[in-house]
Amino acid sequence: MPRKLSKQSTSTSLSSSTSTSSGPYLPAILTDGLPLPRAVVFDLDYTLWPFWVDTHVSPPVRADSGGGGASCTDRVGESYAFYRDVPGVLRGLALAGVRLGVASRTHAPDVGRDMLKHLQVPPASVVLPPPAPTSSSARGDSLDDDDDDDGGVPPTPPPTTMTTTTTMMMGMGMGMGKGGKEKARRALDLFDAGLEIYPSSKIRHFEALQKRTQIPYADMLFFDDESRNRETEALGLTMWLVRDGVTWAEVEGGIREWRRRRGVV
Repeated sequence: MPRKLSKQSTSTSLSSSTSTSSGPYLPAILTDGLPLPRAVVFDLDYTLWPFWVDTHVSPPVRADSGGGGASCTDRVGESYAFYRDVPGVLRGLALAGVRLGVASRTHAPDVGRDMLKHLQVPPASVVLPPPAPTSSSARGDSLDDDDDDDGGVPPTPPPTTMTTTTTMMMGMGMGMGKGGKEKARRALDLFDAGLEIYPSSKIRHFEALQKRTQIPYADMLFFDDESRNRETEALGLTMWLVRDGVTWAEVEGGIREWRRRRGVV
């Protein structure tokens, strides 16, 4: 039986999310000063979303009005969305200056493209929020051991492994509307390295991506859920196998492996 359910949840609706004035924040893996891939390429099915577009989806698809653009509905009313972390991953990598691409061998390329057209990626400040306060901060505990009343003011949280990127966004003009206000973007528009979506060898997909971008294979990182696609590494790129969709943990693992192969520790 074709798999459909995933242990990882899908992204929430745009309308239920609120941005923060101090965000967005990038994980340390993107801001630690060490090299990053120039291009990160993703498979689609069971990598960016928990379904096969050529098996589970009954076209045509349209934006789900109840989800504020975070999900799509097909002809029979089934709803589909990205894995939970994917919107933040796409925004974060783009803000870090990494180009994004897609390499998918789906037999329903038009449906895959339509999904990317209709799925909206929320503003970066929504999907890259500040880190949660520590447990002591949440309780309002004092940093010292005395019993003085601190007026209920929580202590300053310790340094985090996240870096604010609001200034970076403003400078790059990414996802900004009039007056510098953030806005949601079509997922399709974030993939500036190109979309290779058609039945074929992933090697052919990457040859097309490399020709279009002129980025060396050694500077590419590929996320895919099928081990057979490790054949792409013969080109010189790094593939990271994901087990239950793209998460920030998978992204960090992939980047660290890419760095290791370049002799960066």
